[in-house]
Amino acid sequence: MRKKILIATFSIRENNKRTSINGMIEPLLSFFLPQAHIVDLIDGFHPGSSNVISTIEQYTNGKLKRKNTLFVSILLRPFLSLFNQNATQIPFKIRDLLAVIEWGFRSNKTYDLFIGLESIYTLSGIFLKKLGLVKTVVYYVSDYSPNRYPNKIINNIYLSLDRFCVRHADFVWDVSPAIHPARIKAGLHSKKTAPVILVPNALFKEQIAPCSESGIKPHSLVYAGTLTKSNGPDIAVEAMYIILKKIPRATLHIFGSNGADQARIKALIQKYSLEKSVIFHGFITQVADITNATNKYSIGLAPYLDIAFSHRKYGDATKLRLYMGAGIPIITTDVPPLGKELEKFGSALITNDSAEKLAESVIKLFSDKKLWTAMRKKAIEYSKSNTWNNTYRSALAKMRHVTNTIIFV
Repeated sequence: MRKKILIATFSIRENNKRTSINGMIEPLLSFFLPQAHIVDLIDGFHPGSSNVISTIEQYTNGKLKRKNTLFVSILLRPFLSLFNQNATQIPFKIRDLLAVIEWGFRSNKTYDLFIGLESIYTLSGIFLKKLGLVKTVVYYVSDYSPNRYPNKIINNIYLSLDRFCVRHADFVWDVSPAIHPARIKAGLHSKKTAPVILVPNALFKEQIAPCSESGIKPHSLVYAGTLTKSNGPDIAVEAMYIILKKIPRATLHIFGSNGADQARIKALIQKYSLEKSVIFHGFITQVADITNATNKYSIGLAPYLDIAFSHRKYGDATKLRLYMGAGIPIITTDVPPLGKELEKFGSALITNDSAEKLAESVIKLFSDKKLWTAMRKKAIEYSKSNTWNNTYRSALAKMRHVTNTIIFV
């Protein structure tokens, strides 16, 4: 059967080019394009992008045939431009809702599968199903927190939209096992829900490239990612001051660069006189390049802060998976659910969010070659099966098991 799929998601655009910060666009296209006759992708540019116009990309037999703008976003452009700052903006949500409905009527197609990233897109997909334009709706949740917004009214709207989609979609794809229990705790009736399938983040094959052990820099640490305080880069720098007292040749390599946050970290480096031991390597725009940039270091750091209402407690920490692909043992906190999973698997150590405890764990791992070697082997083992192809094939197989019919492939 010649299958048709509609994906509705988002991306951040710079100079009208799609960046690596987007809603699963590359993984979804890489998996579905070789298998579907038609894949249509609605890309709603995220607030703060260089453009506010939503686009529709039409693929046939794996090849991009057309790329057009959606009329509703053109009509709303003057209004959207007034709110084009990087934050949740209600006018953009209205654009996203209407853009999917517009395309549903314009496309002259009935889609076998609709995948919506975030609740607004999924809400419009549910509407299209009511009209007979979509057969199966998947609500794909890549980010969730029961306390996402400080404004209580806005947060309640967010939770209500999530609950509606969880109840009325055909399937829910959650990237983390912590999401659905949090929904229930926040008020979702546990028996009023579509089947929930765990669809964790994964890696492309080119992201699984551990370095040979002989090529690894001794006593080297790496921190890759944004430098916001909640991600723990400050703790990593402060821990270096302690680590150097025991291991003078230790180095910390930071991959990340973003304005005020970078200035804060550099000031901290100067405060502790760590200029020779902490090295900035800049920001890597392409996720696929991170493995080759980081696989030569001994330990990957992800010291997330345990703060109230942190969305990290419910999400899937992509950084940890990238470290696995690079074959790097990890030291993290118990904030991300994946950290606990990797600790059980044998490729990560869990510490708390203080410089002293982080330094203690680093010194322990640097001082125990047998432990480090065992953790590195487990990291490499974990990454080999953690591919996007396996993730999506598993999700579709579980959908097939629930319905006893072939949903897509």
